[in-house]
Amino acid sequence: MLNKKSVDDINVKGQKVLVRCDFNVPLKEGKITDENRLVAALPTIKKLVADGGRIILCSHLGKPKGEPKPELSLAPVAVRLSELLGQEVKFVPSAVVVDDSVKAAVEAMNDGEIVLLENTRYRIEETKNGEAFSKELASLCDVFVNDAFGTAHRAHCSNVGVTEFVDTCAVGYLMQKEIDFLGNAVNNPERPFVAILGGAKVADKLNVIANLLEKCDTLIIGGGMAYTFLKAKGYEVGTSLVDDEKIDYCKEMIAKAEALGKNLYLPVDTTIAKDFPSPIDAEIEVSVVPSNEIPADMMGLDIGTETAAKFAEAVKTAKTVVWNGPMGVFENPILAKGTISVAQALAETDATTIIGGGDSAAAVNQLGFGDKMSHISTGGGASLEFLEGKELPGVAAADDK
Repeated sequence: MLNKKSVDDINVKGQKVLVRCDFNVPLKEGKITDENRLVAALPTIKKLVADGGRIILCSHLGKPKGEPKPELSLAPVAVRLSELLGQEVKFVPSAVVVDDSVKAAVEAMNDGEIVLLENTRYRIEETKNGEAFSKELASLCDVFVNDAFGTAHRAHCSNVGVTEFVDTCAVGYLMQKEIDFLGNAVNNPERPFVAILGGAKVADKLNVIANLLEKCDTLIIGGGMAYTFLKAKGYEVGTSLVDDEKIDYCKEMIAKAEALGKNLYLPVDTTIAKDFPSPIDAEIEVSVVPSNEIPADMMGLDIGTETAAKFAEAVKTAKTVVWNGPMGVFENPILAKGTISVAQALAETDATTIIGGGDSAAAVNQLGFGDKMSHISTGGGASLEFLEGKELPGVAAADDK
């Protein structure tokens, strides 16, 4: 799964190249409010243009659920991409994504030119991986390149179905980077390998916990999910978030870590408050108590200072660190200290540091540590499934080297 044909392995001169990108960007009144995903797609697009390909870009945006919704059109993306690339990205609108006008525009292309298709999810078949739409997309091109890691865990027409009808299917630079970092971190890490998991629910990370326990040397658990583990140890956790159905599972994982001789770190102290902050960034009165002394009427909302120091110490000795999920309610400045201390520790280490998308990526970027990390994954769900050890359909569909 990790040895895929990339854009460096193919010759696209004079070829029509369909590139699946992730242009699922946030829009406000037709304006793009965060263009990270556009910037991330540029290296692959520039490479294919420089090699003389005829580039046809496609992506989904939001959830139009099979209907053409003007507010979810990719038109603004074409405008901004043209500016970022310094050359025209011709937008070819179509309520059905591929029609005669689109085919004509593609046929008229010269080497090095770029067109962008309309939102692939305007078609109801896209998310069902329907054969007809897959064939229509494939009919436009000679070569297919998938550079959208954010949807790699889904089998859709524009990332998986299309590959059945195109002879050459490769991955772009962004996909390659995800495969190199996430894939190698899990399957072939430089040791000691430390994995840090946070976020709210144990249920979201069941398979990740089990898989990483087998692969890593130290597993650190923080965030809301830590309270289920603490309760599994027989601690009073007050009104903290607990997944009662998963207490037995947590007991099994604690036993499994011991049997495998792995370090399993849980919070030794906890930042507590009377209630969850409302609104989320409201002023809130907190105190720090040992994790086995949370009062019955209080809730844990972040790791404590001693825990933050212990987790940071574990990071210092690591050679590879994977982090997925914040340590507390990081949207609140008072409850962001645990997440900040972990981010700071990762920023200061020489280890390979991999941030697994979603909230942890948002936290690292918001806190200003983004450029200090070896790799920040562009896919929340996809990176989680990678960390679970699952095969991702969007990666598997590309040709092997």
